[in-house]
Amino acid sequence: MNTAIVIPARYASSRLPGKPLLKETGKYLIQHVYERACQTKCARRVVVATDDPRIVAAVESFGGNVVLTQRNHQSGTDRVAEAAQKLDAECIINLQGDEPLVDIESLDLLPEMLERDASADMATLAVPLNERERWVDPNCVKVVCDDDGRALYFSRSPIPHVRDGEPSFNIRPSRFLQHLGIYAYRRTFLLKLSALQPHPLEQLEKLEQLRSLVLGHRIKVGIVQHAAIGVDTIDDYREFVRFYRQTLPRRAA
Repeated sequence: MNTAIVIPARYASSRLPGKPLLKETGKYLIQHVYERACQTKCARRVVVATDDPRIVAAVESFGGNVVLTQRNHQSGTDRVAEAAQKLDAECIINLQGDEPLVDIESLDLLPEMLERDASADMATLAVPLNERERWVDPNCVKVVCDDDGRALYFSRSPIPHVRDGEPSFNIRPSRFLQHLGIYAYRRTFLLKLSALQPHPLEQLEKLEQLRSLVLGHRIKVGIVQHAAIGVDTIDDYREFVRFYRQTLPRRAA
C-alpha cells in the first residue's frame, strides 16, 4: 500500500511551547521524529506539516520535507489532512511530532492492517495495561475492542468497568488496553473526516477518534507490547536527552 507519513508539529504547545525546536541533543526534536519515520519500510514519503515558519526553517535545515499549513486547525488530524491533499498516497500515517522513540515496526504494521481488513477506514495501536494507576488515569486513553480487533469505544475513564472486585492485568489476551495516539487513514476517508464538524461525544471526551466511531466507521486496533515515551513536558524531554546520550556509544559502534 502506497503510504506517506505526515508529522503534525505546532509551535504553540500548551505545556511546552516551541517543543519541536528543542535541541539539547544537537538535533531538533522534530528531526529525531522525522529521521525515525524515514527508517520505516512502509513510507515512500515523510512530511512535516506545521503552522510556523520557524519549524519550516528547522526542517529545511536538515533536508526534510515540510509544508506550511493554516494556523486555525482545531486538531492535528486536520493539519495532516491539509498536507494529505497534495500527497499521492493510499494510506496516510499521522505520527505526532513529539514521538522521537516511536517503534519503527509498529509504524510498518499500520498499513498492513488496512490491507488485511478492507472494511476498516483507519487503523491505530494499543498496548496492554499492566498497572491500575494507569487504568484510572484520565491522561491515559483506554480502548475496548471486539473479538476481531475493531475498536468499540475509546475513553479517558477506566474501561471496561469491573463491576465485581478488581481488574486483573495479568490475563492474556488483555481486555485492558492503553490507546497509542498513532493513526493510519485511507486517504479518501481522512479527507472526508476532516471536513466534518466535531461530534458532541468527541467534545466531551476530548478524543477526536470518537468522531469516526459514532458515524459508524471501523477502526482496526493493532496490539503491540511496548509504548514509546512521548515528550509532553520539559521533564519528558530531559529524560529523552538522558536516554539519547546514554545510547550514543552504542549507535556510534
